[in-house]
Amino acid sequence: MNGILSKYTLQYIYPLGLGLWLAMLAGLIIYRKNAALGFLFVSVVTFWIFTTPAVSSYMVSSLEQRFLPVPVHESPAADAIVVLGGSLAAPESPRLEVELTGNSDRILHAARLYRAGKAPVVIATGGASNSTPEAYVMKALLKEWGVPGNAIVMETQSLNTYQNAVNTKPLLDKRGLKSVLLVTSAIHMPRALATFQTLGINVIPSPTDYIQEDRKDYDIIDFLPDLDSLGKTSLVIKEYLGLLAYRWRGWIEGKTKEERDEG
Repeated sequence: MNGILSKYTLQYIYPLGLGLWLAMLAGLIIYRKNAALGFLFVSVVTFWIFTTPAVSSYMVSSLEQRFLPVPVHESPAADAIVVLGGSLAAPESPRLEVELTGNSDRILHAARLYRAGKAPVVIATGGASNSTPEAYVMKALLKEWGVPGNAIVMETQSLNTYQNAVNTKPLLDKRGLKSVLLVTSAIHMPRALATFQTLGINVIPSPTDYIQEDRKDYDIIDFLPDLDSLGKTSLVIKEYLGLLAYRWRGWIEGKTKEERDEG
């Protein structure tokens, strides 16, 4: 229940929701003309800034560029591959088969790592609040992409990143698996990696699903709003808020191991 509430609460502090709230506030105080115009101006500027490609690309890169991609054949080996859920749709009516969603590169990347011999086990972690646990769906697709069923371990209870880590640790300990290749979207990797490391798991980041191409030059169109940019900035804000919340709850330390080593 808390996860559902937090999910919907976040919608009201993303750029679109924030802009709409400011506009509504302006309507409530319309009798104060100057104040109303001020709030309307701030809402428009907020919406404009966070929906421009130039701003969204900078914000996305601030997370994705922390962990650059490594070609599968150059990836280090580990005892297991842990792939986080949030990337598939179960075959529930009207869907007839497993369908891919925006983050499904995670599953493909995990399958590629396995087929390249980088680990003998794939742990698919992902539950569900009211339907088939995603780990079952992940297993079906991993098998379709060449991972044998007896090499797949399912963790079916997790509803968020923290639970992914907490519920995966005993599976690793039980099997004596000491190191893992952690597969998740690049934008999500800073929070996921820090969460797993805080629990003492030896994690090697293996990010995928990059949503922002490298940018060097910008045109005038990059400073004009578009909906794709709004979606990207909302994802970034979600991750930064997630990092703050996880640190506040003690679920992650202030810095990842990599950040401490750099310091």
